[in-house]
Amino acid sequence: MTALTYAVLAALGNVLGGVVVAKGARLGLRVISGCVAFGAGFMLAVALAEVLPEAFETGGRSAALYVLLGYLLVHLSQHTVTEHFHFGEETHEVTHQAGVTALVGLLLHTFFDGVAIASGFAVSNELGILLFLAIVLHKLPEGVTIASVQIAGGTEPNRAVGSAALLGIATVVGVLVTDTVGFLAAHGLAISGGVTIYVAASNLVPEFQGKKGWRLPMAFFLGAGGFFLTKEMLGVFGI
Repeated sequence: MTALTYAVLAALGNVLGGVVVAKGARLGLRVISGCVAFGAGFMLAVALAEVLPEAFETGGRSAALYVLLGYLLVHLSQHTVTEHFHFGEETHEVTHQAGVTALVGLLLHTFFDGVAIASGFAVSNELGILLFLAIVLHKLPEGVTIASVQIAGGTEPNRAVGSAALLGIATVVGVLVTDTVGFLAAHGLAISGGVTIYVAASNLVPEFQGKKGWRLPMAFFLGAGGFFLTKEMLGVFGI
């Protein structure tokens, strides 16, 4: 499969997360909360063990600046410009404007999801698949986030699902433009590394860090372990 095909599959995760919220599927939301923790562990492992070493090997010391740029861009879009944002289901009433700004903030992030997939496959099939898996694990929570924020702000459920679909479209666009925009072709992997670290450590981890019980912390460590297991399996199958 091509990078574009993987991006489309990842985009469907956004839509599914939005549908779960719109339909009020409580069991689905509980499963997705586990995905948040597992995905955070997997994403951190991919970013630190695979993306950063590859970015520094190809881009040298200057790659660090682009990693930082990716991190700062997501913080700017989600926690500076955006009126109200956190990953996961929104359970409090918010303004309609909060739903709009949350969508704008997430569009930048999901665009770079696509850049990450394209940049990963430009290096190797293995890195591309690992990044795809890291991204698809947080696509469900993304869909939940935008749909629940918009519904809490008064948007109709069907339109909220449409907003989740827009996030998926942004990911597909990210793949399509990476090879044609010189800056992204050269530095997309490093920027995506910063974005991935931010999403995992600053967005996803805080969502379960203060919750009681062992289930979510265990899912986090299993996610990190799942990365190494997946990498080994890809090697066994010659990918």
